[in-house]
Amino acid sequence: MEMKKRINLELRNRAPEKVTELVLDNCRSSNGEIEGLNDSFKELQFLSMANVELTSLAKLPTLSKLRKLELSDNVISGGLEVLAERCPNLTYLNLSGNKIKDLGTVEALQNLKNLKSLDLFNCEITNLEDYRDSIFELLQQITYLDGFDQEDNEAPDSEDDDDEGDEDDDDDENEAGPPGEYEEEDDEDDGASDLGEGEEEEEVGLSYLMKEEIQDEEDDDDYVEGGDEEEEEGVRGEKRKREPEDEGEEEED
Repeated sequence: MEMKKRINLELRNRAPEKVTELVLDNCRSSNGEIEGLNDSFKELQFLSMANVELTSLAKLPTLSKLRKLELSDNVISGGLEVLAERCPNLTYLNLSGNKIKDLGTVEALQNLKNLKSLDLFNCEITNLEDYRDSIFELLQQITYLDGFDQEDNEAPDSEDDDDEGDEDDDDDENEAGPPGEYEEEDDEDDGASDLGEGEEEEEVGLSYLMKEEIQDEEDDDDYVEGGDEEEEEGVRGEKRKREPEDEGEEEED
């Protein structure tokens, strides 16, 4: 009862028109239906109701977009014609572990034109002579029965396909990874080397400029001092030269 309440509460709390996958395994149906599961689930594509004690599909809601239906481990014994009316686009149907006994019951599935995979494992019908050949002849639209085709080739597992896709993506990432990493490392190295060179250039430039300034100051000082001395010596020389002349002039006078 607690499980049923929890499932029903979950159904009520979700917006039915947005749900595409719904798993109601192990809850309990009441009079052939699960409370809360109704026609409002218009976008539903996958529905699982395993082990819910369903005895009939008479109260199954209309789910026109439903493609996969899991009904394993119930007590369904007939009334499969309802599926073509309520779920016309089914491609996968699992009825394993139910009370299906004869070919007449399965014949109702002929109207499911898109059905590709049917599972009747652990149903009494599997004990019939030439069971597989009879089903493939009766339901010519299906490709897989109980997980295998007519040549005993196993049906592909959608999860395995997804894993293979993920592995391919991982391989692509691994292949694409090293060049990207190397490029990043190269960029970092280039950045580091650029910074290092910039710092060295800055240090060299500053020290060089400082040395130039110091040298210029020393040169200016030397030049000024030397010029003054030369000027003074020139003046002195002129004075010395003039003094004798002046003395001569004075003597002549």
